[in-house]
Amino acid sequence: MSKPFRPRFQGDVELNELPDHALLSVINIPGAVAASPWALIGRRFLYAFVLLIAITLLAYFDRGGYSEPLTFVDALYYSAVSLSTTGYGDITPVTQGARLVNILIVTPARIAFLILLVGTTLSVLTENSRKTLQIQRWRKLVRNHTVVIGFGTKGRSAVSALMADGMPASNIVVVDTDKAALSRAERLGLVTVHGSGTKADVLKIAGAPRARSVVVAPSSDDTAVLVTLSVREIAPKAMIVASVRESENQHLLEQSGADSVVISSETAGRLLGLATVTPTVVAMMEDLLSPDEGLAVADRPVAEDEVGANPRHLADIVLGIVRSGELYRIDSPEAETVEPGDRLLYIRRTAGERPEKVRD
Repeated sequence: MSKPFRPRFQGDVELNELPDHALLSVINIPGAVAASPWALIGRRFLYAFVLLIAITLLAYFDRGGYSEPLTFVDALYYSAVSLSTTGYGDITPVTQGARLVNILIVTPARIAFLILLVGTTLSVLTENSRKTLQIQRWRKLVRNHTVVIGFGTKGRSAVSALMADGMPASNIVVVDTDKAALSRAERLGLVTVHGSGTKADVLKIAGAPRARSVVVAPSSDDTAVLVTLSVREIAPKAMIVASVRESENQHLLEQSGADSVVISSETAGRLLGLATVTPTVVAMMEDLLSPDEGLAVADRPVAEDEVGANPRHLADIVLGIVRSGELYRIDSPEAETVEPGDRLLYIRRTAGERPEKVRD
């Protein structure tokens, strides 16, 4: 690529070259929801005000123990200058009791008052340090996870299917440029990365080179092609599953390196056509495609006692056999006998579901 055009496609600084503390606005790892800085400031000022009033009342009730008789305003003034360590010296404790109160109560209160005033700054610095260490540890350990690029309708559905099939939220990383979409992903407990999936440095931040699979689900087909090219370049071993709207773009995704391409418009069109003729079939298809409801399509390795058997005679309803990475339907000659190392594609009943009568 010629030098004048380089800035149009690449930033001056690669994200993956930045130190971890510079990625606080890029990577979000779910954890306890922290209060806003303004809430922390307001709460600490309230505590400081309560402490000030308490010391004021204490000094006012013992107003005869000071260098001059105290009014309530004098007691408030004395408390303020004492707790803030200003200490002008115009009002001082003179009796043994007043001095003992200052030693045992006012001095610890002064320390607590200062901690409250600087606590917000310390809290923010501590929180940022904690998040930086969390990001550093996550980037070192993350591997064999799934990266979902695009958290629109398709991306959210893909994540729902993954989690319903047993994948923990900690094994899913969402990449998107929309902060509202990332906020929805964070509420699900997912790790999020703010940036474009077309950029290699963003994909590296998301751990794509060490990912087991990558789901490409942007809103447009041209973006899907660019994302797939970028992912395949930095993650040659990852399984890439991509979605396109139009069937004529399927070959572009396959040429870009996608292992599997889902055509959303054709799938929706087929379901719409079926719904006009046999709506119950569509209801059953939706059931099969929802891993957390009713029935679901799943795969599993064959058991030792199933080797050599006809898959039609097994306890599960088998749809096909996966052998050496190839899928053979149940009616194909290759699927007549189960062989060692095969995986069965079957219909699984989700836990806790009872058979229901299909309505006419």
